[in-house]
Amino acid sequence: MGNRTFTMIKPDAVANGHIGAILEKINGAGFRIVALKMTRLSTEKAGEFYAVHKERPFYGELVEFMSSGHIVAAILEKDNAVEDFRKLIGATNPANADAGTIRKLFAESLGRNAIHGSDSDENAAIEGSFFFSGLEQF
Repeated sequence: MGNRTFTMIKPDAVANGHIGAILEKINGAGFRIVALKMTRLSTEKAGEFYAVHKERPFYGELVEFMSSGHIVAAILEKDNAVEDFRKLIGATNPANADAGTIRKLFAESLGRNAIHGSDSDENAAIEGSFFFSGLEQF
């Protein structure tokens, strides 16, 4: 069980003005932000980030969506970070997400689901390092 996870506020939530409200939910749940930046993924970088899904039918649509606008990337710290954050964001499909979760509150659909959260300690480290150098993590 690690104490860091990675998250990314997706283009839909950024475009809809939900950055502040989402960061407030994250802070309110006891997470400490140890790295934070707004950026925009190129199609190439989005494809690289989501390469694990390359053989899946939704890959092209996912890459197109993730490179369609700005995102906010962050590394978060808290005991049991990955599991607790997955609970906070809710089910991938917002229709199945619990009340009060980030996806229930801010997601538009299964494909436009507002936020990404790492699914394991290993992926949290890989994903965080994709966006942040060691000098950018506090």
